[in-house]
Amino acid sequence: MQKANYITREGYLALDRELKYLWKEKRPRVTQAVSDAAALGDRSENAEYIYGKRRLREIDRRVRFLTKRLEILTIIDPDPRQEGKVFFGAWVKLEDESGHVQIYRIVGADEFDPKKNWISINSPVARALIGHKVDDEISVMTPSGKTYFFILEISYTPIT
Repeated sequence: MQKANYITREGYLALDRELKYLWKEKRPRVTQAVSDAAALGDRSENAEYIYGKRRLREIDRRVRFLTKRLEILTIIDPDPRQEGKVFFGAWVKLEDESGHVQIYRIVGADEFDPKKNWISINSPVARALIGHKVDDEISVMTPSGKTYFFILEISYTPIT
């Protein structure tokens, strides 16, 4: 299965902010610190210099990743025609077999966050939800076996 390169507008802007911060603020500060440490003399045993160079490599690696990633991502904005069905960017309120209610948001792989209950479009739950509507029952294969969910609510704005 091919992974989707989708992202919400908020997710794209967050990655873009991170890239700009790293390139315009963080990297120049670390570069200056490395330059200052190098001016102190012997670089072979200079911890500030060694750590600074390592930090610069980490920043450069992240900058390269973000630059390439932002080029291939597709921003998906909710469409009014999607109302009533689950698609990318939707908040979905689900009830499992035991009556436990959970709210998930379907987002891109670059922005999923378990603490916020944001799940990747590539996850089994999200894949099972796509295209369904309120009152549909879906099944998802989990490590503990097949689990059933009942869709209680779908929204393209946050559900409380």
